Amino acid sequence: MGEAVANVARRVNETVELGKDTLDLSECKLISFPEGIYKLLRTVTENIHVISLANNEMKAINSKFITTFSQLRELNLEGNKLTQLPEATGSMENLTSINLARNKFSVFPEELTDIKTLKKINLEGNEITELPVEKLSAMPALQSLNMKSNPLDKEVLSGFSPSVKFELLTTVVESDNAI
Repeated sequence: MGEAVANVARRVNETVELGKDTLDLSECKLISFPEGIYKLLRTVTENIHVISLANNEMKAINSKFITTFSQLRELNLEGNKLTQLPEATGSMENLTSINLARNKFSVFPEELTDIKTLKKINLEGNEITELPVEKLSAMPALQSLNMKSNPLDKEVLSGFSPSVKFELLTTVVESDNAI
C-alpha cells in the first residue's frame, strides 16, 4: 500500500513541478480519487486538461472531482468498477473525449449527453443494453460512440436513422460498423 501512495505522490508532484497539463494516475490501485490530491493540485487544476485514472479499482467518481476538474478535455476511466457518473458530469463544458471502457455500466450514463463539446465516447466492454438514441442524435459535436462488447438490443440499433452524424461502433452490426 505504501508503494502505491508513493507512486501517486510522485506523479502528482511531477505534474505540479513541471507544470504538465496531464495527470496520469493509471494503474495506481486507487479505489477512489484521493482527497489529499485536491490540496496538492489546487494551484494548477485549471492547467490540467487530461486525466487518466485507467486500470484502478474505482467504484465511483464524486461531484467534487467533476467540479474541480471542470476544464478537462480528456478523461480516461477505463478498466475500473464504475456503474454510474455523478450528475455534475454534464457540466464539463470542455470535455471532448471520455473513455469508460471495461467498467460495470449497465445503463448508458445519460449525463454525457449534456456535454455539448463531447466528440468521443468509449463504453466498450460494459453491460449496456439500451441507448438514448434521441439524446445521442442531438449531441452537436459527437463523432464516435464505441459500444463494442455490450449486450445491445438489436432493436435499439435499428432505431438509429441514416441521418445520424456520428460513427457507432458495435459488434452486432453485420456489414459496415458505421451507422
